[in-house]
Amino acid sequence: MSTHPAAASLPPLQLQTSRTDQEVVVKCSGHLTFDVSANFKTEVKALIPGTRRIILDLTDLGYMDSSGLGAIISVYVTAKKAGCELRLINFNKRVRELFGITHVLSMFEDFGQFNIKMP
Repeated sequence: MSTHPAAASLPPLQLQTSRTDQEVVVKCSGHLTFDVSANFKTEVKALIPGTRRIILDLTDLGYMDSSGLGAIISVYVTAKKAGCELRLINFNKRVRELFGITHVLSMFEDFGQFNIKMP
């Protein structure tokens, strides 16, 4: 059960992928919460074999809870073990704060908003 106050009205998570020779971009929109985090991990981890870099574009990610954070970290660990780089781009202030208070921001700080190093 999600602890977000408007949990009943949360839009479902949608993932849209585009692939080049070197990378896969996964555009995430909606909410990455407990209810969808297992599916998120399964779908993104399936992209890792044979991919050099996965970029999670969080431009349209409206909300993420601790389960969503755990899902991203799980994908990061799996990607790293497989020699695949995981980058996060375009995350909003709330998502950045969640990464910061949980002390995992440094894993992704080189990229941040619009693929530019965060201050």
